[in-house]
Order: sequence, then C-alpha cells, then structure tokens
Amino acid sequence: MAQKSSKGRIFPLILAAILLVIDQITKAWVVKAIPLGTKAWSWGGDFFYLTHQRNTGVAFSVGDALPLPVRSVLFLAVPLLVLIVLGIFYWRDKSLHGIQRWALALILGGGTGNLIDRAFRPHGVVDFLSFKFYGLFGLERWPTFNIADSMVVVGVGLLILSFLVARKPK
Repeated sequence: MAQKSSKGRIFPLILAAILLVIDQITKAWVVKAIPLGTKAWSWGGDFFYLTHQRNTGVAFSVGDALPLPVRSVLFLAVPLLVLIVLGIFYWRDKSLHGIQRWALALILGGGTGNLIDRAFRPHGVVDFLSFKFYGLFGLERWPTFNIADSMVVVGVGLLILSFLVARKPK
C-alpha cells in the first residue's frame, strides 16, 4: 500500500538521519583514535576487526587512481545530483510503498554520509569495518566499509526485494 501521509514519509528519514549521525560520529572517532592503516580491535581472531582506511574511489576503491579533478566531478558532483533527484522523488512520489520509502531513505542517508566525507575529508571516505571472507569470490577479506556503505547496500537490497515481491505472476 502506498504511503500518502507525511508521517509515512518522515519516519524513514528520521531513521536515516539518526544512522547518518552515527556514521559521522563513528568516522570521527576512527580518525581520532585509530592511526591510518592500522588495526585497533578484533573479534574472533581476525574474523572481524576495526581499522582506519581511506577510500578515494567509490565501492571497492573503483576509480581511486583517476586524477583529482575527474574524481571531484564523478564522485562529488554526480552523487550530489543523484541524491537531489532521489530526494525529490522520495518526497513527491506518493505511490511509493512502505518498504520502498524505507529503502530510499537508507540510500539517501548512506549516500549523504559518504558525500560528506568526499567533500570535507581530503584523504577520502573513512572506512573501518573489516570482515574475513574466507576466499569467497577470490577475496580473503571483504573490502573495508563503513556504516554509510551498509545503509546504501541494505537500502538497495530492500528496493530490489520490494520490486521482486511486487511483481505479479503471469
């Protein structure tokens, strides 16, 4: 069922804003407490650890070798435009179902969190969560990530799920 009330539009944004604040607080803590390139705390041997890494690219460090002016346009201006368009769509489209609205709110919050890093942290987006991946897909460790990345991934997953569930069988 589509959410037409402003309450149905605001609650997902409130959660996204809270997670965005947590994302920024954890990144600030990592920058202050963990020297760049080092591990600080682990759990389960080396299954999980906190680390301080910087990513000047996007997911999986794609594009980190591009010249700074190109990265500035691709990874700052384009995401900003996408977030503005998604935000307008989020607020104006009254046909969005609950899960779709929650998904878009998570994508908006996570995208904003990483955009803040790209705009105000000259050495790149702060990543700090590292998990062992046991060689799956050829990866010994999953690429280091942050809370904003998690918000985007969960949001995209929920959006895909909403479309799969909404598809009507023939």
